[in-house]
Amino acid sequence: MARLTLTPQKREFFDLYNQAAANIVAIADRLVALLDRFPDGADDLGREVKELEHEGDRLTHELVDLLNRTFVTPFDRDDMYRLAGALDDICDHVDEAAGRIVSYGVGQIRLQAKEQAQTIRRSAGKLADAVALLEGFQDSRSHLDELRALEDVADKILHDSVSSLFMARADPLEVIRWKDIHESLEEAMDACESAADVLEAIVVKNR
Repeated sequence: MARLTLTPQKREFFDLYNQAAANIVAIADRLVALLDRFPDGADDLGREVKELEHEGDRLTHELVDLLNRTFVTPFDRDDMYRLAGALDDICDHVDEAAGRIVSYGVGQIRLQAKEQAQTIRRSAGKLADAVALLEGFQDSRSHLDELRALEDVADKILHDSVSSLFMARADPLEVIRWKDIHESLEEAMDACESAADVLEAIVVKNR
């Protein structure tokens, strides 16, 4: 039977959130490398992305397990579950995008996809900076505002990339493949923004 602790495990919770944020930066790094080097090392980089997605799952499980064993938490229990899930969702979407790139049989990587991956990586860095300020509920608005500005950039990249696909009158299968890839990359970016929203709400509630 799991042991219930009445002592707040503040440091352990914040350490786990920081590990999860660092894992998001790492998986975004691999996504950028996959697109920049493709097809060289694509299978290996795809496996690394998958391993980091599993690491995200492990950290989420560890956070949830600690929450279930802790009577007094450093902030609202539901918010803690919500933040853990939001961080894990980013890894899931990056893994999905990488899987499509590796398995869809694409040839040359489109410039817009590389730009999307780089935007995700920059957003992951801003999110990690904000998560590092969570302990003590320090002001992370500048990092989160910069992340939201990057999301606006990502929206424009998606619009331009899909428009150019149809304007090029490419092979229909190629259009379908790349539309799916671009949209899955956008979902990873949207997940970054969703995590930022959860994080900001927590900070505002607890300041």
